[in-house]
Amino acid sequence: MSVSAPLEHQPQPVSQEFPAREWAVVRSPEEHGLSAEIREKVDAMLDALPTTSFMAVVGGKALYTYGDVSEVSYLASTRKSILSMLFGKAVAEGKINLDLTMADLHIDEDHGLLPIEKTATLRHLLISSSGVYHQPGSPGSNTKNIPARGSKKPGDYFHYNNWDFNVLGAAFEQLTGRSVFKAFEEDFAGPMGMQDFDPSRQRMMGYEGASRYLAYHFFLSGRDMARLGLTMVRSGSWRDQQIVPAEWVAESTRIHVPADKMNESEKSRIAGYSYLWWIPVVTKDRPEWEGAFVAAGHFGQFILCMPALDMVFVNRRAIPDDLAIARNEGSFKEELPAVTMEKFLSVADQFLAANLSTN
Repeated sequence: MSVSAPLEHQPQPVSQEFPAREWAVVRSPEEHGLSAEIREKVDAMLDALPTTSFMAVVGGKALYTYGDVSEVSYLASTRKSILSMLFGKAVAEGKINLDLTMADLHIDEDHGLLPIEKTATLRHLLISSSGVYHQPGSPGSNTKNIPARGSKKPGDYFHYNNWDFNVLGAAFEQLTGRSVFKAFEEDFAGPMGMQDFDPSRQRMMGYEGASRYLAYHFFLSGRDMARLGLTMVRSGSWRDQQIVPAEWVAESTRIHVPADKMNESEKSRIAGYSYLWWIPVVTKDRPEWEGAFVAAGHFGQFILCMPALDMVFVNRRAIPDDLAIARNEGSFKEELPAVTMEKFLSVADQFLAANLSTN
């Protein structure tokens, strides 16, 4: 259960440093509790997982890295939180109205959406509660207990369905006049000085003939994902630029669907779902989790943002491009060893406990 705690009782960020072309490294990690003993424990935990790289950031500097954080690979569903970030500016500028319906946007499928499905709004899609249970154009949805089409009123029932997320990408492009990937390049990669971003690696992927709406997939490095996380931790700012409107950061990372309404997507340490972000549980004895949010992708792609501590954590489980493409085309269905949300958060716990012990 989520329990709010007064922010004045929590550690507050004291630095507004941002990385330049390269990430600066924390000179005295012991000041943040990262002793040799803790480092060895974290190393061992990551060695036991299929993690290929991991990065912890505090105060805008790299506190800890594991593996090759420059390796670029498939983000899977972490893409959805990035799209949420992109929506912020377009909503603030009036280009996107979240109350537009599928009918308003002329969103349809070859065999047609039902009349009730056409009443779903972009806001419903952002919380995965559209009530549209058309087959999605890409893998990664919850395939258990899928409601019958037309059986749920839009906004009333949470079901994690890639149809919602893929249509959000199409709506973004329709309303802004820019592709998701071009907007990312112009609004995020350039201003944040991403080190490893390659426009040619980003691609639309999905099944043939399942849906008109495919998935917009990102291929990024761990250290560039950390730049995205730092922007969100800093309420959408990057140096002197407001990359994502602060109001949108707050609205898009508060709970819109509580855990007890998340059906088969309920997770042990997650208190609810927001606009394409997962919100961790906060307890009275762990107030540092207040305001935290997580981007999560299949196989173990995570960004954890901890505003109360000015910290970001990134986990990568790199997947070769050919397997990522094959999975999205439906020809590769094997489930590879993965890092779960719980395992990822348990690694982050080590840093948090160490940090708090010194503050």
